[in-house]
Amino acid sequence: MVTASTAKPALSPDDVERQTVVHRPLRARGIKRVELLLDAAERLLSTASEEEVSLASIAAEAKVPLPSVYHFFPNRNAILVALAGRYHRDLAELSSRPLDPTPEGWQDMVRMRQKIGVAYLNERPAALRLFMGAGVSVEVRTLDLRGNATLATRRAADMRELFECSGLGNLEYWIAISIGLMDGIWAVSYAEHGQITDDYVAESTRAAIAYLRCYLPEHLPRRAVPR
Repeated sequence: MVTASTAKPALSPDDVERQTVVHRPLRARGIKRVELLLDAAERLLSTASEEEVSLASIAAEAKVPLPSVYHFFPNRNAILVALAGRYHRDLAELSSRPLDPTPEGWQDMVRMRQKIGVAYLNERPAALRLFMGAGVSVEVRTLDLRGNATLATRRAADMRELFECSGLGNLEYWIAISIGLMDGIWAVSYAEHGQITDDYVAESTRAAIAYLRCYLPEHLPRRAVPR
């Protein structure tokens, strides 16, 4: 069994993206052009068939010359990896925001974080298709897994901020597993309904909490003053 203390350091989502994208712009004009292309890819993924999403169609949607697309992305998969990276940066930013109201227990924290993530994904059909569709590439899947590991680290830090978690040295690992369970259930919902329904959110929350109860006590004392 691999634990948080024995696992080898993993690539971050940004590392995966850097290995796939040919040219990462540093100047404002280049950054703006890449965001324009990602916006176009997102629109096409939301509405077009799999065969219709290509670098050529993305260039046409963005109203930029095709050579300009190749300057940043060597192929369609590279731009999809970059789009997946943008989604994970958004999710990481959401995960860093304080919860309101402050959760009374760690179970409430799991429920609240799941609802926030579901709301973000359901508002973005392209993100659902990219992460849960049948044609997910190895690179996108790898980036998604690395992003989930990053989310697990953030959520463990969040939990330690609010609750006494002494003796829970593998908290990041356990939370990462719970996120994997959640993802699998959401993927079933997407395959059946094209979105993550309330019923499947309830099931994913139940599964995540049931798993974490194998390692976490039912009650974690609240910190008198959060760290």
